[in-house]
Amino acid sequence: MHGENPLTRRVAACELCEQPGGHPVWQDGACRVVRVDEPDYPGFCRVVWQEHVTEMSDLTTGEQRHLGSVVNAVESALRTLVRPDKINLASLGNLVPHLHWHVIPRWRDDRHFPRPIWAEPLRESSPPRPPVSDAALHEAVVQVLAEVQAGAA
Repeated sequence: MHGENPLTRRVAACELCEQPGGHPVWQDGACRVVRVDEPDYPGFCRVVWQEHVTEMSDLTTGEQRHLGSVVNAVESALRTLVRPDKINLASLGNLVPHLHWHVIPRWRDDRHFPRPIWAEPLRESSPPRPPVSDAALHEAVVQVLAEVQAGAA
């Protein structure tokens, strides 16, 4: 399984194999970052593994580290850009069994806080927050990844 061409591991019935899963923000050969349209959670991103696998343990140790560094870069970028009270990280895959991480900025006054965003809301709406542009998110992710790579050298 490891080392196969990701394009040969597409699954016709998999939403994340057939579609980006959001607005493309950044990608390399292994994974992509997409922004999800969720007005209550500006900056909500998914980090999607390009190859069709379902679990982190399907990846090699190096692939796991790479995916983790991208998830961490997105988290760091969002903390800088939108200044949330908390970031939620989730890798569920119950409905879409394709390895992906949700990186969700949260605020104490959002519709669901402190519950997960998939739970019943506690409030009618979230206060309006400025949207996050794909360009700003791309730049922030690239900057964090460059800092990580420079620190690893």
